Amino acid sequence: MRYGRRDPGSAADVAAEGIEIVSTYGEIEAEYASLRRSAGLMDVPQRGVIRVAGGDRGDFLNRMLTNELKGLGAGQVVDAFWLNRKGRIEADLSVVELGDELLLIVDATLAQRTVKSLDGFIFSEDVTLENVTGKFHCLSLHGPRAIEFLRSTIEEPQAAALTDLMPGRTMRCSAHGHPIVVHRRDHTGEVGLHLICRVEDTLAIHEQLLEVGLGQGLRSIGWHAFNIARIEAGCAMHLIDFGLDSLPHETGILRQRVSFTKGCYLGQEVVARMESLGHPSKVLVGLKIEGEHMPVTGSQVFDPADQIAEVIGAVTSAAPSPMLGRTIIAFAMVKHSKTAVGTEVIVNAEGQRAKALVHDLKFWPREK
Repeated sequence: MRYGRRDPGSAADVAAEGIEIVSTYGEIEAEYASLRRSAGLMDVPQRGVIRVAGGDRGDFLNRMLTNELKGLGAGQVVDAFWLNRKGRIEADLSVVELGDELLLIVDATLAQRTVKSLDGFIFSEDVTLENVTGKFHCLSLHGPRAIEFLRSTIEEPQAAALTDLMPGRTMRCSAHGHPIVVHRRDHTGEVGLHLICRVEDTLAIHEQLLEVGLGQGLRSIGWHAFNIARIEAGCAMHLIDFGLDSLPHETGILRQRVSFTKGCYLGQEVVARMESLGHPSKVLVGLKIEGEHMPVTGSQVFDPADQIAEVIGAVTSAAPSPMLGRTIIAFAMVKHSKTAVGTEVIVNAEGQRAKALVHDLKFWPREK
């Protein structure tokens, strides 16, 4: 069972690969509150790391991935898809350029197959790829005080530079002699700092952060609290909300991952044809659900005008939203003709038929 697709408990199994992540430390509400009011520190073993070296790494990856990487400089981060020849999503990647090397952050269960598939396209280029997931471990720090707490653990001058770290940027720093690569991605609607640490340093860094935040609202959080916040913020996730058989146009995050002005890349013909000639059969959307009944992953979505007909979609993620007065919100993969914002649908939820309105993926914070 993939992470995020399980009721809260002591831990959640992650597929057959054996990765386990903490669902909750016992107080979901308190963990969520820390994320919104102070900061939450999350162990993220499900993230894998691929090291890419060589002088041609940027040009090579620009010819492989869906987003524009030309001119990507040291300290920059770009999200992109790695597609197969049929235009299906093999991996959802964060491309982290450090200047002397580049890191690809990907689901840990896909790291080795991503290295193998990308390596098959290297001919004479000066590029080497290595799955270093076993050497590094990932933590994340989410919340309005995330930068403050991390800054208190790292040495100058990196501490000063961290204050100005914006979304889509990365930097190297050191916490009491332990090297860290930190990049910022605000997946919860709050500041989101993603830390890549050596495996042997991870526990020390984790403890240092908790010590700094002791009595100031910082606490360890599990998947469940993070999952609520990332759904509120519209953060769709590969292998949870869309899968290996999905097309970029189906994901709801097409414009965040795909450039339509760059040169060729694997699977581009499929993406370009759909962009110019048609639309996908289904698209990931948000749903605001009436009542208190919560759908689960796979809950069917129906057309209210014909509830006994073929289903028009299925829920991929759902949660009660504290920021919206406990309104039940969800992501669902829905038939294209029913994806306009405001469209009414019916959702199976705890044995009930609940009314819902189609919403864009981002529920909170709303644009001003």
